[in-house]
Amino acid sequence: MISFIRSLLYYAAFYPATIIYASLCLIVGKFLPFRQRFIFFTQLNKFYIFWLRVTCGIKVDVKGRENLPKDGAYVAISNHQSEWETIYFQLLISPQVVVLKKELLKVPFFGWALAMLEPIALDRSAKRGALKQLLEQGKDKLSRKIPILIFPQGTRLPVGELGRWNKGGAMLAVASEVPLVAIAHNAGRFWPGKGFVKHSGTVEVVVSPAIETVGRSVDEVHTASVEWLEEHLKEIGA
Repeated sequence: MISFIRSLLYYAAFYPATIIYASLCLIVGKFLPFRQRFIFFTQLNKFYIFWLRVTCGIKVDVKGRENLPKDGAYVAISNHQSEWETIYFQLLISPQVVVLKKELLKVPFFGWALAMLEPIALDRSAKRGALKQLLEQGKDKLSRKIPILIFPQGTRLPVGELGRWNKGGAMLAVASEVPLVAIAHNAGRFWPGKGFVKHSGTVEVVVSPAIETVGRSVDEVHTASVEWLEEHLKEIGA
């Protein structure tokens, strides 16, 4: 019951804040270049994470933050368990372009503002076209030295389920000759993917050393990243 009330308090501020700040972003964002726009928009993410800690007692511990490349672009891939990582990872990797399903851009206020951050919005029903879109738009973003975040499982999965890891991230990294970084987390233990109630605790996030792609095949890079992810997901109970 306590967790339910705390979750209710979180959303009592989450939705009004989203509507108000997203509306402001829609007005201000058009006057800002991409990098400044990203910083301005994600101030709301800082509020989300702060308010989540205050109301629900959810904290975060990041290991390996220093492994994120300081200069130049890279591809980051991660497991997908809840909404938490879509919020926090915009703070962990800033700026960035995220790969997502295009339906999200239709969500009032949130989706409209998200569209201004130039995501790679894929149509899942057209798999071949989606891959072509990922590679074409991804190469363009990376050429501008903007990191790209991909959730290769394609959808949120419960804790303990891994599903199938697609190779899109490895393909893009190899094609663009940029490093690939894997990120493991256990956010689903505290913010279940399809649940309203949140549970107090500390989300563990682990960042892999950069995986070099020059001179390596897609399969080699994909295998190395997935093996690292599965090993560390097991270690943190995800």
